[in-house]
Amino acid sequence: MSDRTNRQLSPATKLAQALRYLEEETGAIVPPIQPSATYARDADYEVRKSYMYRRDSNQTTEQAEAIIADLEGAADSLLFASGMSACTAVIEQLPAHAHVVVPEVMYHGVLDQFQTFAAKDRLEVSYYPAGDLDAMQAVMKPGKTALVWAESPNNPNWDVTDIAAAAEIAHTAGARLFTDCTGTPPVATRALELGADISFHSATKYLNGHSDVTAGVLSVREAADWWDEIAHVRKMQGTVLHSFDAFLLIRGMRTLMLRYERQTENALRVAQHLEGHPGVEAVMYPGLPSHPGHEIAKRQTGGAYGGMLSILVKGDEQNAIDVTRFCEVFYPATSLGGVESLIEHRKTVSGEGFPVHPCLLRLSIGIEDAGDLIADLDQALQRAG
Repeated sequence: MSDRTNRQLSPATKLAQALRYLEEETGAIVPPIQPSATYARDADYEVRKSYMYRRDSNQTTEQAEAIIADLEGAADSLLFASGMSACTAVIEQLPAHAHVVVPEVMYHGVLDQFQTFAAKDRLEVSYYPAGDLDAMQAVMKPGKTALVWAESPNNPNWDVTDIAAAAEIAHTAGARLFTDCTGTPPVATRALELGADISFHSATKYLNGHSDVTAGVLSVREAADWWDEIAHVRKMQGTVLHSFDAFLLIRGMRTLMLRYERQTENALRVAQHLEGHPGVEAVMYPGLPSHPGHEIAKRQTGGAYGGMLSILVKGDEQNAIDVTRFCEVFYPATSLGGVESLIEHRKTVSGEGFPVHPCLLRLSIGIEDAGDLIADLDQALQRAG
């Protein structure tokens, strides 16, 4: 047995090689795209290798799922056609009138889903300020709470939740902990190892990293009947990730480590520059020692804080919008985790009903030259002021 076989390979190596993919027949080292929508049965009319119809899965999607499951340390992973479809499958799996505990501020699309289900009397929803474990504990209903939802860091304020402590609160009450760590992918935060039951990532973001795929992924610490129900929801809704998107996702993940390291480095430089800037009221970035969740974030990410930060622009809402208009390097676009840097006025995007400061700008830092990004923000802030 070789030394390589005996040695546990690092995540960087396994990602770069797509779990050491190698097609034995041809020697190809790039996983192929399998576009077939249906599969012929064998001579005995038996299903071949578990594939029957595209709505279940296929080889390309399962290869991407295997890479993510390995990266997460998960028992299994399921890829969906979008992050919203993945989150909705979890919500759909819950029994009628189940009690769920969610942050007051979180990704606005999922928050809207919870509010919609509550308005239809499908779920009972309680809220807590993101990162506040005492408040989370206070709204738990032992024996009734089915699910605790946590974002860490949360979007768009980048508050940090102690995942291990949240898991203890959830499990003591008989609930499962769902974590959305999209802002810090599993090369930084391995939520399942910290006690989460389900780890979610919008794979559109850092996992793919090139703004050309929409995808969501759920990973589970221990598979159970309820996990099978989530897979069934995916099948019935037809939201399995398509093979071409899975191929692009695999390609994107092969450079995840490099991209994320550069984005974290750039974001820290931008955050440090903007802290104390005359045109900025506050900088929200867990990588800054001044951030109230800095030590927890440091422990949960190993110091790889990611490329996401928000700022409060001095002045009024129009001043903040003008900063996005005047940027010449940052794209005024909505998403995050791509190689290009984006800036958005969050209130405009999330709508009037979402609790976000009117002067908050969300920045997704890419892999460009940090000096160019800083100079662009400087000139935009000066013009807007």
